[in-house]
Amino acid sequence: MLNILVKVVKKVIVAIFMLYGLNILISSMNIVIPINVISIVLVSLLGLPGLTTLVILFLII
Repeated sequence: MLNILVKVVKKVIVAIFMLYGLNILISSMNIVIPINVISIVLVSLLGLPGLTTLVILFLII
């Protein structure tokens, strides 16, 4: 049980760092992906494809 919790926390922390790093890299293009619960869950579950999906959705909307 504890191992599963540790894995989930690690994925959430990695997702937050991925979103933050992406925001730093693309801030010069005036693109900012909000770091909220929905985006963190999406990136935690899907990883890099989830992050790419967020960027594409931001560009479309």
